[in-house]
Amino acid sequence: MLYQIVSGGICLRSSAPSCNSNGAIATPTTAKLGTTGMVVSEQHEATQAGIAILNQGGNAIDAAVGVGYALAVTYPCCGNLGGGGFMLIRFADGRSRFLDFREMAPGAATPNMYLDAKGQVIRNLSTKGYLAVGVPGTVKGLDYALTTYGTRNRQQVMASAIALAERGFILQAADAALLQGFTKTFKTQPNVASIFLKNGKPYQSGDRLVQSHLARSLRSIADRGSDAFYQGAIADELVTASQQGRGILTKTDLAKYRVRDTVPLQCQYRNYQILTAPPPGGGATLCQMLNILEGYPQSDRLSQTLHRRFSAMLFAYADRNAMLGDPAFVRNPLDRLLSKSYAATIRQKIKSDRAIDPNRVYRTNPAVEGNHTTHYTIADRQGNIVSVTYTINGLFGAGVIAGQTGFFLNNEMDDFTAKPAVPNTYGLVQGSANAIAPLKRPLSSMTPTIVLLNNQPVLATGSRGGSTIPTTVLQVILNREANLTHQQWVDAPRIHYQGLPNVVIAEPYALANPVFQELWRMGYRVIPFPNWGAAESIAIDPSAKTIYGLHDSRERTGSALAQ
Repeated sequence: MLYQIVSGGICLRSSAPSCNSNGAIATPTTAKLGTTGMVVSEQHEATQAGIAILNQGGNAIDAAVGVGYALAVTYPCCGNLGGGGFMLIRFADGRSRFLDFREMAPGAATPNMYLDAKGQVIRNLSTKGYLAVGVPGTVKGLDYALTTYGTRNRQQVMASAIALAERGFILQAADAALLQGFTKTFKTQPNVASIFLKNGKPYQSGDRLVQSHLARSLRSIADRGSDAFYQGAIADELVTASQQGRGILTKTDLAKYRVRDTVPLQCQYRNYQILTAPPPGGGATLCQMLNILEGYPQSDRLSQTLHRRFSAMLFAYADRNAMLGDPAFVRNPLDRLLSKSYAATIRQKIKSDRAIDPNRVYRTNPAVEGNHTTHYTIADRQGNIVSVTYTINGLFGAGVIAGQTGFFLNNEMDDFTAKPAVPNTYGLVQGSANAIAPLKRPLSSMTPTIVLLNNQPVLATGSRGGSTIPTTVLQVILNREANLTHQQWVDAPRIHYQGLPNVVIAEPYALANPVFQELWRMGYRVIPFPNWGAAESIAIDPSAKTIYGLHDSRERTGSALAQ
């Protein structure tokens, strides 16, 4: 089987006819159709929790909070109480808000905390154990969203999550497989093993997973709000476990955590208005790529189209790594980076037939970022839309659960630049914009996005996938322009390039052999990459008053449900 990109979309080619006459993918349409509300998430039980809230009269924000807590139960690798994230809201009356509840560095954090006496990065110190943990923001973020913009109380929106934890839920094959892959890790800690192993053995498909400790934490939050997490018994357990595990988290750090409620980043792409994540999120990278590509006509040569996309990705990621960071600590030059004139300047540097040497573009080495986030999207009958991406960074975060709290803690400190201002093996010098500092939030690729046409929402999207998130969102938007069905906007095969490492990663069989060979002649090194994010999205047709729930087929445990 081969794929061919056609008119911006991607088409499956095989010996049997699999593309229609227009070149679009001829896979069965599985989009969920609705006319009122819609919930799309990476775990079917969490999706059901969101629909239940909408059916009870809650709005999209109520449902988003409910789904967030339900994912903490049913998707323990990635859904979380011990992490952080972003929530983008577009209200029915045209207002929009962006909530930043990204994790932040503890007050005792230092720029060189993960380096040895010789200035070398100490392996695993920023990824495993309590020193890797940033101050969690999820509970504060969800509680702020509910109390500020929701219509239901905590008990109502958290009821499904509490029931799923107390009574348990039946593991599907994909749920069990994910847990089975971490059996050795779970066995190293008795409190983790008591939850995620069954009598010391891996859980199997069809088993019921009960999480009584997590249920108790959820009940405490439902009763007392975020104070239960940041000041009460949960906070005590977090700090005690951190101290015993040689971490630096304190109750003062927890008490100081605040949600940022601001306006989303906005940019224009052709006739579309893009609402997306401002720094420290990935929206600036998305908008910069769109600005560059906006100036090009559609090419008849597929390799030419891809070359332009790769070049836009290269420049946008190089600028991101050098210039962007937590706006409370770094001046982000967004006016310049997102100007149409700057995009035109970049297009002048892009040759028509040759890949650009990334070493001539990058001023700093790109940071490695965990890719095990989770994304979900919700629309309600009133016309409110919510797009949420949140994370604990790596699979099961730092791999630790504090005492009997029942939830994994993040290893988000790994998203900072661990070794600023020191040449790496490529001879490049890392920048300080994303260097570790007390109470600072690390740079993130998370890019929850809502697309408007004629001031009407037509698409809400986002994804997991670490550094591939902005390019995934980019391709979903570009797929909307192509002659593809709604479901194919998220299912079409994906590609990604950021310059360093200097390889193009592509979903297996994403490119036809002649295109693959031409890209190599142009200087691109293309390799297969199987682990892509899930762009759980909602498409809206305002004229037909129809909502399409677009569950990404890459995530076997997720679903889209209409109200």
